[in-house]
Amino acid sequence: MRSRVALETLAEEPGGGEEEAARRKSSGLQAALHRVARRLLSGAGEDARPAADLRVLLSVLACPLSPVPILPRLPRHVASSAQYIIEQFRATTGCGKIEGAVKSMYAAGRVRLAMLQDPAGGGAGGGGGGGRGHEGSFVMWQLAPSMWIVEMAVAGQHVAAGSDGRVAWRRTPWVGAHAARGGSRPLRRALQGLDPVTIAAIFSTAEHAGEKLVDGEDCFVLRLDVGPSVLSSWSDGTAEVIRHGLTGFFSQRSGLLVRLEDSQLTRIQSPGAAAMYWETTISSSLADYRAVDGGGGVHVAHSGRSTAHLARFGVGVRAARVVTRMEESWTIDDVAFNVPGLGPDAFIPPEEVRRSRFYDAMAAGK
Repeated sequence: MRSRVALETLAEEPGGGEEEAARRKSSGLQAALHRVARRLLSGAGEDARPAADLRVLLSVLACPLSPVPILPRLPRHVASSAQYIIEQFRATTGCGKIEGAVKSMYAAGRVRLAMLQDPAGGGAGGGGGGGRGHEGSFVMWQLAPSMWIVEMAVAGQHVAAGSDGRVAWRRTPWVGAHAARGGSRPLRRALQGLDPVTIAAIFSTAEHAGEKLVDGEDCFVLRLDVGPSVLSSWSDGTAEVIRHGLTGFFSQRSGLLVRLEDSQLTRIQSPGAAAMYWETTISSSLADYRAVDGGGGVHVAHSGRSTAHLARFGVGVRAARVVTRMEESWTIDDVAFNVPGLGPDAFIPPEEVRRSRFYDAMAAGK
């Protein structure tokens, strides 16, 4: 049980894996989706031997959630700077024209994961390309937009995650399936330029936090912080989420989202042990915005790169602060909107999640 708690905190995410294939065969549509996933993910990696660094990479980068849910758009009598920035983003990406009209989405792409330093080395050193790269692929389906599922295969390891609109979950071969505390939230991968409608919805409640130069671009900064009551719902007896926030950087020139950053600090303390702190920070640069064929002129980012820092500190840690750096780069090969036949039955959680004692409470929003 201790290893399960550690993984949930490390990944801040729900769980996924390959055993779900048998369950999906009970539904024709689910079986079809799974066959597409397997075809796209075949040949994604040759090294099937479980490796500790690959597990960490997949736990942190494969399918993290957005720290904030999608909230209803509330009318404001006074236009804010943040509203102006988001309206520019809607106009530039064209997503304003399809809001309410697009009910589902499909995407497939390729990824490369790498450690940027030896985790045993400690410190914050290490530069890009400093570790072995692992090649892989992923597929994602989304339904308007609280229901989603993503499957990723990298170097022989297969993980999956999903949401039925109430509860998010993840499955990995080394932990199995479990639900995420705090209910359903959007998939962070969708916010990495892939789903402009969800990006606009998420940041419509953000606060304007100034301006910053990002990779030579003058950007507006929009900031979202998770409130104490929500953080409390993510915590349990051994893991307490202290803070989590999301920042978007929107180009003043183009209006596009060009960088996404979020950071989470978690305190872990098992009975009789000293407290340990984990801080996970992910920064993603988005590029290659292109119109989607058949998408009504909507532009999505077709490539990008994420750098993650996983810091561990507290009593008993040899170094004052042990930092692991890792990187993901991705390319989107295919995007489609309004997928024929895609319905709620495709997003039913694995049986292990539905049978857990936490599922009913989380599904009821408790």
